[in-house]
Amino acid sequence: MKPTILLIFIFTFYLYPAQSQNIFIPEKIENPIQKKYSGKIIFLDKFISLDNLKEDNILSSSTFQEDKDFGIHAFFDNSLVNYLHKLSPKLTVDQLLKNGNYQFSFYVDGKLIYEENLNTGAGTPENKKLKTSLRIPLTSSNNEDSWGRYLWMRFYLIHGGIDALASGNHILKIEIRPYLKTSSIQTGPIIAEGDININVPEKNISEQQIAVQPIQPNSGWDTSKEKFDIEIIKNLNKKIAEERFKNLTSIVVIKNGKLLIEEYFNHSGRDSLQDTRSVGKSFSSALMGIAIKENHIKSENQNLKAFYNVEQFKNYSPKKDSVTIKSLLTMSSGFDGNDEDNESPGNEENMYPTENWVKFALDVPMTGNTIGKKWNYFTAGVVITGDILDKTVPKGLENYADKKLFQPLGITNYKWQFTPQNKPSLAGGLRMKALDFAKFGQLYKNNGVWNGKMVLDKTWIKKSFTNYFVDQPDFEGYGYLFWRKVYKVGNQNFEAYQCSGNGGNKIIIFTHIPVVMVITATAYNKPYAHSQADKMIQEYLLPALNYK
Repeated sequence: MKPTILLIFIFTFYLYPAQSQNIFIPEKIENPIQKKYSGKIIFLDKFISLDNLKEDNILSSSTFQEDKDFGIHAFFDNSLVNYLHKLSPKLTVDQLLKNGNYQFSFYVDGKLIYEENLNTGAGTPENKKLKTSLRIPLTSSNNEDSWGRYLWMRFYLIHGGIDALASGNHILKIEIRPYLKTSSIQTGPIIAEGDININVPEKNISEQQIAVQPIQPNSGWDTSKEKFDIEIIKNLNKKIAEERFKNLTSIVVIKNGKLLIEEYFNHSGRDSLQDTRSVGKSFSSALMGIAIKENHIKSENQNLKAFYNVEQFKNYSPKKDSVTIKSLLTMSSGFDGNDEDNESPGNEENMYPTENWVKFALDVPMTGNTIGKKWNYFTAGVVITGDILDKTVPKGLENYADKKLFQPLGITNYKWQFTPQNKPSLAGGLRMKALDFAKFGQLYKNNGVWNGKMVLDKTWIKKSFTNYFVDQPDFEGYGYLFWRKVYKVGNQNFEAYQCSGNGGNKIIIFTHIPVVMVITATAYNKPYAHSQADKMIQEYLLPALNYK
């Protein structure tokens, strides 16, 4: 080698050493299947370890069934951290792990349907440093729990995979790349890819399942004579029957105060008491408004020290004295409680096993957040509002709710969930008929009036349907235990305030059109629960009402 060339080589190596080197030695690729299919994704109809994998286990085609085992093995020629290091050689290992992971792209018949940058916390750091293969269950006959199943659900049930894989023959292709998110998303080249021929059987759906269900007499509502697009509702019913929308139990649509659509599914019916989980939180808001109107409580601006000797609870700070009812209703109390954070001391899952939910909530420490400013979903705070009501209204919360809210609306058949102290839990779990949930929604649409009698103050409804978090990015808003949601159909926006509960349960009160909707479902803890409800509203229910 000539001296000049040698000097250039040495200079280049020392100036850019990380670009040409791994920072970890990946596991040796010794398995013959992995060697043969390096850079490939193979598809399997059973879950087999790499050591037991044989050539004849690999599928070139498959008949797809959601309740059967279906998964992939992805084989790489390097480990994830080494791929990420090539994308950004200057980052440390910790920075690479914090900001990067695999990117999955799903194609059906050559069209990109869904692309996901896997959460950076998915997978162990050790595997990311060393592993050169992934076994990923996508569907499972025994409900095997894995991030792969949730990835598949997001592709299939939320982002259009189920529509792309309509009955017939298709080619499903998956690509995997490394990605880094720093100031922007940076992706590397494909490190594994594979495709399979998929046959999706046509489901045998009867005309009866598709037909619009006639409204039976004795509903407790006037029946609407208004027209709606029957074909759109039939198409929706077909999707539900095919389980392209899953776990639905009822859909009710009220227009101009009259019952227009009433549909039941999956062995549910008019008399079924629907378990709508956190939909019940919004009832705390209504009862608080009634109690304030009747002067049992001065106002929502009263703070905790008016109702509790706060100093006797754990983690006391003077700030806890200043927590207001309003901040509990708007989920902005400053308590260190966040149900979306498993590490949060006030997470609701920490509350349920305790002997006293109110004590649990009042024991939760405070954060540095300004009261009323930072929103975090905090179920235990709603439990406190229920206890304040129970302590202040005549004859306790259960009797008061029945007398002041349920009886005026003609609601007689319902079931509370109770706290360990046998008090109604306003955290959620209130069960009633879908038509009765619709009455609650229509009460708000009526500005608090039912059958000519004021049940709820109009001013309270206005406060409840105000967005207190207009400056919070990526958040549509929240009122007094009501979610703000804007549905988009074509070029039109339809604002609503809604009660919302685990499983995809909704009472939706539109602010500018004369419509109330109820959707009940049992898709508890499923990633598609709320997105499928939104899709039904935007793509079927609103268009069927000629809001297009």
